[in-house]
Amino acid sequence: GITFWNENAAALARAEAEYGVPAEIIVGIIGVETVYGRNTGRFRVMDVLTTLAFAYPETPNREARQVFFRGELENTLLLARKSQMDPLSLVGSFAGAVGLPQFMPGSILAYGVDFDGDGQIDLRNSAVDAIGSVANFLVRHGWLGSRGGPAAFPAEVSPNRAWESFIGQGLAAKFSAEQLAAAGVGSAGALPAGERFGLIDLQNGAEATEYWLATDNFFAITHYNRSYFYAMSVVEL
Repeated sequence: GITFWNENAAALARAEAEYGVPAEIIVGIIGVETVYGRNTGRFRVMDVLTTLAFAYPETPNREARQVFFRGELENTLLLARKSQMDPLSLVGSFAGAVGLPQFMPGSILAYGVDFDGDGQIDLRNSAVDAIGSVANFLVRHGWLGSRGGPAAFPAEVSPNRAWESFIGQGLAAKFSAEQLAAAGVGSAGALPAGERFGLIDLQNGAEATEYWLATDNFFAITHYNRSYFYAMSVVEL
């Protein structure tokens, strides 16, 4: 991670200046996703998406997932045409995600950025394009930049559990500090004035559950991967 940051310090500083996403968040995501390009996947994307689009396993959400992957199959062909590449040359994860930041083909089309200025978006070979694209994705999904402050604050909850209804309220910061305090939720430190939060619980197996007050910036990361644990992994890394 340090090597990647040092090698791409200028691009990371530029992304932070242009998008307001801290370098450590971008570096954290690329590290979690592919260990800085070491493991970008070895499955042929066209094969993966064709299988998932038309032969998805029998699960309760099978129909919805097939619709999603049929869309991504179409996006792969559109991306190949736009980029003038052989669609069969794309390799990625077992779900069809591509490159250092593991973008689905539709996300490459929607959020990919030619951040190195060479005239093409290449998330497989250009760390600079990957850096700009991750920053752009987060901003397009609610990252507030420097005015958004830290992604999350440690929370303290009262034993009366009146706050339980605030758990699991989606991927958005909806509640004021005053609303949370009235339900018995506080923070060891001062919270930024006027900010809204979501209350999240991170279960630790046999250890005590952690509670956090998550900001819009935290929830922007969950749009990258819809998991509180994923977002906290990125923040802590």
